[in-house]
Amino acid sequence: MKIRENVPLATLTTMRLGGPARFVIEIEEPDDIVEAFDFVHDKNLPFFILGGGANTLGHDEGFPGVVIINKMRGVRVDGDKVNAMGGEEWDKVVEKACEANLTGIEALSKIPGTAGAAPVQNIGAYGQDISQVLESVEVYDTLIDEFKTLKAEDLKFSYRKSILNSEEAGRYFVVALTLKLKEGQMERPFYNSLERYIEANNETDFSPKAIRRMVSAIRADKLPDPKEHASSGSFFKNVYLNDDEAKEAEAKGLPVYHGKDGNKINSGWLIEHAGLLGKTLHGMRVNEKAALVLINDSAKSYADLAAARQEIIDAVYEKYGYKLEQEPVEIVAA
Repeated sequence: MKIRENVPLATLTTMRLGGPARFVIEIEEPDDIVEAFDFVHDKNLPFFILGGGANTLGHDEGFPGVVIINKMRGVRVDGDKVNAMGGEEWDKVVEKACEANLTGIEALSKIPGTAGAAPVQNIGAYGQDISQVLESVEVYDTLIDEFKTLKAEDLKFSYRKSILNSEEAGRYFVVALTLKLKEGQMERPFYNSLERYIEANNETDFSPKAIRRMVSAIRADKLPDPKEHASSGSFFKNVYLNDDEAKEAEAKGLPVYHGKDGNKINSGWLIEHAGLLGKTLHGMRVNEKAALVLINDSAKSYADLAAARQEIIDAVYEKYGYKLEQEPVEIVAA
């Protein structure tokens, strides 16, 4: 277990903003977890559990407690099940599953972050999400200082949401997860962007490896690598509508996608058509190829980000009447 002091949150998050965390502890094996939370309790400090920092924002004032980072690695494929340690890179988990010709997460290729973060916000893309394949998560319950197993139904999944980022946020440290996949392939029709890629490239192979290759190519073309360009991935959640709202939106000429997960309008479309594509606001640039992504070109503070965020929310609301919601979580004391 590694303990460091006064570590800038800007160095721990892919948006590269934020002042110092008082302490940072890196967890490398399960025994470290108990020791880390003993440290937290002994010093009576708040704590924040962090994965790869890809969907997380730091504040200018930093964090007055302990940031606990999951560094436990490892992936194992056993038949149709995939077991991954919480600190493993998510894309490595997808890669291993595809190598075993297992379908269920191939469309989630190249999503930055760790395996432990995947069930927290129920990551999803191109018609797949983690709730469809998660069997269980091994966790450390910080409320009672015990290890336990949570089943998928215990997490109360919904769009970009689980108990892990809502009513029980911060309570559970994800040690490992188990996915139940299956042999086979995704079934058409796919999401529009994937279908367009297939038609443009005359693709006929839809095996897990092939879909992974296609999705990786699409993401590489549209989404900046957070290692090269400071960003936190998709910054705003898509807008979900009930059936009546969807009909009303379509009557106004808005593009409503009717998918397995409900009716939605892509927030990136709303941002683009509000005239913000490629605009730089307070040092934050709206990505030219995927308006859901904000890139930190020259912002120096969380205040800059907050100002840019509000301008985008206001512009979309003024034009379309929808209030966008932020997707990344923020490192703040409970």
